[in-house]
Amino acid sequence: MWRLRRAAVACKVCQSLVRHSSGIKGSLPLQKLHLVSRSIYHSHHPTLKLQRPQLRTSFQQFSSLTNLPLHKLKLSPIKYGYQPRRNFWPARLAARLLKLRYLILGSAVGGGYTAKKTFDQWKDMIPDLSDYKWIVPDIVWEIDEYIDFGHKLVSEVIGASGLLLLLGSPGETAFRATDHGSESDKHYKKGLLGELILLQQQIQEHEEEARRATGQYSTSYAQQKRKVSDKEKIDQLQEELLHTQLKYQRILERLEKENKELRKLVLQKDDKGIHHRKLKKSLIDMYSEVLDVLSDYDASYNTQDHLPRVVVVGDQSAGKTSVLEMIAQARIFPRGSGEMMTRSPVKVTLSEGPHHVALFKDSSREFDLTKEEDLAALRHEIELRMRKNVKEGCTVSPETISLNVKGPGLQRMVLVDLPGVINTVTSGMAPDTKETIFSISKAYMQNPNAIILCIQDGSVDAERSIVTDLVSQMDPHGRRTIFVLTKVDLAEKNVASPSRIQQIIEGKLFPMKALGYFAVVTGKGNSSESIEAIKEYEEEFFQNSKLLKTSMLKAHQVTTRNLSLAVSDCFWKMVRESVEQQADSFKATRFNLETEWKNNYPRLRELDRNELFEKAKNEILDEVISLSQVTPKHWEEILQQSLWERVSTHVIENIYLPAAQTMNSGTFNTTVDIKLKQWTDKQLPNKAVEVAWETLQEEFSRFMTEPKGKEHDDIFDKLKEAVKEESIKRHKWNDFAEDSLRVIQHNALEDRSISDKQQWDAAIYFMEEALQARLKDTENAIENMIGPDWKKRWLYWKNRTQEQCVHNETKNELEKMLKCNEEHPAYLASDEITTVRKNLESRGVEVDPSLIKDTWHQVYRRHFLKTALNHCNLCRRGFYYYQRHFVDSELECNDVVLFWRIQRMLAITANTLRQQLTNTEVRRLEKNVKEVLEDFAEDSEKKVKLLTGKRVQLAEDLKKVREIQEKLDAFIEALHQEK
Repeated sequence: MWRLRRAAVACKVCQSLVRHSSGIKGSLPLQKLHLVSRSIYHSHHPTLKLQRPQLRTSFQQFSSLTNLPLHKLKLSPIKYGYQPRRNFWPARLAARLLKLRYLILGSAVGGGYTAKKTFDQWKDMIPDLSDYKWIVPDIVWEIDEYIDFGHKLVSEVIGASGLLLLLGSPGETAFRATDHGSESDKHYKKGLLGELILLQQQIQEHEEEARRATGQYSTSYAQQKRKVSDKEKIDQLQEELLHTQLKYQRILERLEKENKELRKLVLQKDDKGIHHRKLKKSLIDMYSEVLDVLSDYDASYNTQDHLPRVVVVGDQSAGKTSVLEMIAQARIFPRGSGEMMTRSPVKVTLSEGPHHVALFKDSSREFDLTKEEDLAALRHEIELRMRKNVKEGCTVSPETISLNVKGPGLQRMVLVDLPGVINTVTSGMAPDTKETIFSISKAYMQNPNAIILCIQDGSVDAERSIVTDLVSQMDPHGRRTIFVLTKVDLAEKNVASPSRIQQIIEGKLFPMKALGYFAVVTGKGNSSESIEAIKEYEEEFFQNSKLLKTSMLKAHQVTTRNLSLAVSDCFWKMVRESVEQQADSFKATRFNLETEWKNNYPRLRELDRNELFEKAKNEILDEVISLSQVTPKHWEEILQQSLWERVSTHVIENIYLPAAQTMNSGTFNTTVDIKLKQWTDKQLPNKAVEVAWETLQEEFSRFMTEPKGKEHDDIFDKLKEAVKEESIKRHKWNDFAEDSLRVIQHNALEDRSISDKQQWDAAIYFMEEALQARLKDTENAIENMIGPDWKKRWLYWKNRTQEQCVHNETKNELEKMLKCNEEHPAYLASDEITTVRKNLESRGVEVDPSLIKDTWHQVYRRHFLKTALNHCNLCRRGFYYYQRHFVDSELECNDVVLFWRIQRMLAITANTLRQQLTNTEVRRLEKNVKEVLEDFAEDSEKKVKLLTGKRVQLAEDLKKVREIQEKLDAFIEALHQEK
């Protein structure tokens, strides 16, 4: 009888375990029941009256539900509605009970093996601490005396047959929860080992209660049947076993946390440089670098990026960002109420590290994710980068923001958060926003190795979803899609039929297919909630949810923790399957590019854009230095000539001509002094600085643009021109230069003392050149006014226009007037204009008084310049009279003295400007050039614009492909070592 009772209880325990296991619904085959159960429920038993409850089988999974109270398990008396046979049943029952010991022994051995295998894996994850014993606290080594990870712990567990059933059979798969959020043990010896022993005692108590229940059943079956129904007892047993499973999982998670705490200590000590060695780059960081290089690579040769990454897609406000934040364990993204916040793709690389920090690919600043001010700064920076990427007139941008997040317990993977899919373009959005979002999403999802994380809002009607159709188009067979239902807490409250949620999770409601289905809760909708508060709320919800208790949802399909584990497993599986194929494709691309370079540029080095820029930078700086090698004589000659060309018109027209109209030398000198003083005070210094600045520009341009012979590389021409223009634009002459120059020029013009005959002759030569140049200009002006003369008309068959004929008649009339009075003043009187007009009218020529004045101006100028040249010729022998101040002499050469003063002022000004150029301005220009080159070096767009051509692009592609291949090879090698 006692064997019969024990077999009955064991049978019932097996039923309840199988029934309450989470998994796929289905009837359990009779062959998988306990041996006693098969005999009791066999169809040939005529006395069987009780309807068996529907049994369920599943793969054993672990949930991340933690922090559950530890309840003592109690078994109520179990009642079975059957009458034992009296026809040879003792013999049959005894035969089966003899086999029970082998079943229990086999279960214990199999469960022990599974437990040993599990803890062996954990032990392998623990780093070799032989060199770090001085880091690890002594209490850890005390624990090792009681708990040997792999042998002693299994020996403690192997006695609990019920506990071994929770480990699962070898053929079943499981997502292992590695939650780091559980509280760390202060006393390892008492906490961990004590709970394991307590758990074993509880299971033994379950067995004892089951035996007592069997005895009570044989004596008081009728009375207990009236008190408690079979269904209630089964539900109670299911709940107690669920608590047992959760309690065991908490112990497993605690063990794993101890392992990672030790790893964290090691990493922290290495970060402080105790061993003075650099840690190897993590596997996920190496992979992320490959993706960063690929994102910058322009696939000019149809080399497609098919490397895996996790693409997060979903409808707007479906909870994509919240799910990603739960996986990253930090509130790192900007958020808004119903508005579009994700305006460009954000690539997030998750990796394990001792500190929870985030940093951008192009920045060295680390954001401490445990501090709220750093979190706010990170969210603000992400928002600024998104707005910067979005071009004017657009709402979203395809440019990717790369962010690395490190922290203890993070699952290693690369995720890309995409803008939410919308159905309608609202006010404030660009008209093409919807199409742009679709194109961005398709560009990422069409990668055959990308894992699609499809986010669906559970609080809204499933029929309103847009993203599911899009995902179905890109992955119709669901071979790389993981479906996530968010806001399940709201869905449970609002959905009238809970079976609808079950249909979604089982993939029966949507036409899309997926690898797995998950249900998560991402908080209560409060943006100020912390990750810890959201995790507690999520665990509390699923612990009390009817969806889980009624087996509509399975334990491994809930919580973001299980989701992150599943996504990480799929990600690395996809990486291992595809990365070598991608490396081979880049090897082929590299070979093609190298062959093309050898055929087109066999004698040139493969210089990419940055290397070419450095070469051009050195050439430009060498050319700037060449300015300092210009001789002082050359500077002064070009400065003096340029300054005279700038001021000669003013000197002749506004100073010399008005002064020459005076009747005596005193009035001439007074007029000259007044006009020179006015000119020096207002215009001359500014004109001189302008001339010097223009001369410096011309010399700088000459050095920059003149060919260098065979060494000249025209690929730098655009860059040099841009540097020259930007440097000149930034350069400003010293503000104090004009003030000092004004004093020097005023003193030079005050000097009237010509010391020797050589200076006198030089002044006369300078005056003749100036007057002859002005006379030549005047002759050209008169020729244009009156038309070609008789010789040109005869030789070149040219004719005068009617206006030119009028001007010619007027010129002839005015020349007659000048012949009559060669000392005529510079202006015509009114009666003279009337006389000329009447004389022309008498010959049938109608003229206007203004035409007469214009013609007179040119005719008188030519007459005056010719007279001045004749006087200049006479003054060649006038130096003797000048030394005697023209006393007792009819010859006065004050105009020669004027031109000597102008010539000396030009020489002194040129010398002063040359000193300013060589001592100050050339150095300042060199500094400006360096600043411009530094700015251009940081502006990649500017370099792309200024350094162009097939040669540059080919070198760029070749460098990128080599870099990608090298990083891929290093990653594959590290991946094989990790295996």
